[in-house]
Amino acid sequence: MKKILSIITNKYLVSLVFFVVWMLFFDQRDFFQQRERREELKKLEAKKRYYVQEIEKTQKELGDLQNNPAALEKFAREHYLMKKDGEDIYIIEDSADLKK
Repeated sequence: MKKILSIITNKYLVSLVFFVVWMLFFDQRDFFQQRERREELKKLEAKKRYYVQEIEKTQKELGDLQNNPAALEKFAREHYLMKKDGEDIYIIEDSADLKK
């Protein structure tokens, strides 16, 4: 019993336990806050990857539109519903798009 009591009252052990509890729960940069920030960082990095891919895709499309007249005509027809003289355009909407 005395041995257990001496181990529990050891000043180094008490200091270590106090330090660990303080760092886990009470510190300004506690364990749980660090975990939340790590998860948020992962989400932000995923968003960054997505936007970098979108920028590359858009730059490729812009270069194609600037250098290829057929691609420019296709873009104008698809996005702005432009047409040639004497041509009719029929717009068919997908029923899945209407549900959104």
